Amino acid sequence: KKYVRKVERLDGDIVRKTLSSDLGFSRQDRAENIKRVAFMAKLLSRNGVGVVASFISPYRQARQKIREDVTNFIEIFVDCPSQVCRNRDVKGMYRLAEKNQIRDFTGVSAPYQKPLNPEVTLHTEKESPEESCLKILEYLKSKEII
Repeated sequence: KKYVRKVERLDGDIVRKTLSSDLGFSRQDRAENIKRVAFMAKLLSRNGVGVVASFISPYRQARQKIREDVTNFIEIFVDCPSQVCRNRDVKGMYRLAEKNQIRDFTGVSAPYQKPLNPEVTLHTEKESPEESCLKILEYLKSKEII
């Protein structure tokens, strides 16, 4: 059986530059950003479009609200130690945050609340990108989503 599915990717950087260009990174602004993304995901999903939303969503309450509002919400937690994130930081964001040049930076000057029960957890410091991708695909197959 071959499936053709419509899928839209909502990327955090792109949404920040377009739909949420008026927002900063305070807790209130982050909540508004995620609210906007959830609204887009809800519209797309109710019209049969699968949505992959790649965002840093640091607060459990915001993620729970999205879970309640969006069809087939699947939380994928990329569990990566802070030091590994710093080492991989091609944009230099951690360095700027540590010099206080970026305020409210998740993991440095703002908190991150780990998910309590994500559907999939990826350990990218131990897994190759291919292994992480396979974990996601196996989950989607097990739930007959693909």
